[in-house]
Amino acid sequence: MSGTSFVALLDGMSESDGEFKVTLPEDWLQGRTAYGGLSAALCYEAALRSAPDLPPLRSAQFAFIGPAIGELTIVPALLRRGKSAAFYGVDLWGEAGVAARALLCFGAERESEQTFMDVELPDVPAWEESRDFFNRRGTPGFTQHFRGRMARGANPCTPDADPDIWVWLSHEDPESLPDTLTPVLALADALPPAIMIPFSAPAPVSTMTWAIDVLTDSPKSETGRWLLRSVAESAGHGYSAQAMTLWNDKREPIMAMRQTVAIFI
Repeated sequence: MSGTSFVALLDGMSESDGEFKVTLPEDWLQGRTAYGGLSAALCYEAALRSAPDLPPLRSAQFAFIGPAIGELTIVPALLRRGKSAAFYGVDLWGEAGVAARALLCFGAERESEQTFMDVELPDVPAWEESRDFFNRRGTPGFTQHFRGRMARGANPCTPDADPDIWVWLSHEDPESLPDTLTPVLALADALPPAIMIPFSAPAPVSTMTWAIDVLTDSPKSETGRWLLRSVAESAGHGYSAQAMTLWNDKREPIMAMRQTVAIFI
């Protein structure tokens, strides 16, 4: 791998008067902008640094409004904090104006009689039995910072395939990462949108919104490997809605997600 590691990217984030700044190197871009997962991770990281005693993240909504390029300015704002919950709004600005807006909901654990989980358990091959995913032409430059093994599904531009893909993912150097949700958010949006699988030819796409529910207080992976499923549920009029689920290396559910994707084909 060449370029700037994820840890070095975070180390380059500076703070002054409640605002955070970081300059994006080209190797973290998707075309002319940061990909959505990186913008989301930086928004979360800024909120975390502004209040290190925050409880675990429970849910988040991200709107990707414009290109995130050059020197970024990230401005977290505490909207409300109670006994157990805290809400943050975070704006990320790029050279062309506002690039992303985030709403983050943090919540401390509470005792409850309710315990329920109805998330499909993945029946797919292990990392070692899955084929390489990112080692092909046409992948965005930022993917050099990740390792991927396809457990089920097909590559983009496979017209007869279903828009449903399962991929094992890890950062290129998982051992060096901070023990926070920041690198997990960056990884959880590393796949191309599922609707690209049945494309007849390469075409532009753009993630517009991303909603996340975090299903555990402690999103951990002992090996640094995570299993991500992305499935398109609808497509029409130039947009696609997709559902995503992330499991850790023990196949425990970590996050349930949804995205709205603009498609130009």
